[in-house]
Amino acid sequence: MPAEEHEAACRAATRELVVTEEVALWLCPRRRITFDGFVSYEGRRLGVPWWYERRDCRVSREGRYLHIYSDDLSRELVAHAVTWDRRDSWCDGQWADAQPEELPSQPATTSIAQVELSPGKPAFAKFDFGRWA
Repeated sequence: MPAEEHEAACRAATRELVVTEEVALWLCPRRRITFDGFVSYEGRRLGVPWWYERRDCRVSREGRYLHIYSDDLSRELVAHAVTWDRRDSWCDGQWADAQPEELPSQPATTSIAQVELSPGKPAFAKFDFGRWA
C-alpha cells in the first residue's frame, strides 16, 4: 500500500508543532476592519467593538467559535458563534450608542396655509380644463 509505505518512511521525520509567537501569527491571519465595523472571514462579516481603534485585527476559528484578536494578539476583542447563516454577525458594543438614521437639529414645526389665487390670468390658464366643466 503506497499510503502505508509513505507513512512508515515519513513518520520518523515528523514532530508535534510547537506554537511559538511566529506560528500563532500564522494561525491567526490579519484582516482589515471596514468603516462600518465589520471584518470578513470565511465569507462572513463579523462585528468588531467600536472601542478598538486600529484598522487591522487577527481572526482565528477554534471549533464552533470565531475569535477576533487585536493585531498583536495581546487581547481577545470578541468571540462569535459559527453559524451557516450568511447575514452579518453583530457584537455587543459594535457601535458607541444606538445609531439612529438621523438626529434632527431642531424640533419639527409645521404650518399649513392655503394660498389665494392671483387676480390676473396666469400663463397656463389655457390649460385649465376644469373651467369648462
